[in-house]
Amino acid sequence: MTVTVLTLLKRRADMSKADFIAYYETHHRLIGEKVLGPWAIRYERKHLHPLDGTDVDHDFDVAMEIEFADEAAMAACFAALAEPDTRREITEDEERLFERPRMRVYRVEQHRSDMPQTTSLPV
Repeated sequence: MTVTVLTLLKRRADMSKADFIAYYETHHRLIGEKVLGPWAIRYERKHLHPLDGTDVDHDFDVAMEIEFADEAAMAACFAALAEPDTRREITEDEERLFERPRMRVYRVEQHRSDMPQTTSLPV
């Protein structure tokens, strides 16, 4: 059974959403791919855009998901991430991008409803 870790992240207050996404996807993502590559089977960033168009202070800007094949892969990855040189590289780049005290990390318990397929919208 796979294991998913979800991290909610807030951009620095002095960074626009467009600049945040651009930096994340052209730079920080590459660090993630490098350090997660040996263990993760999926590394996905879901940039969040409020439906009402209004950002508020308590909002997060991205939901990052990392999926592992199993508990052992997750544990090995977290051990590698704790290595001093790796931790330093990640932390230094996170400080350029995120409000680090706002980071929230969760293990995901997932339940899914398969919805019936319809050919038209209800009236």
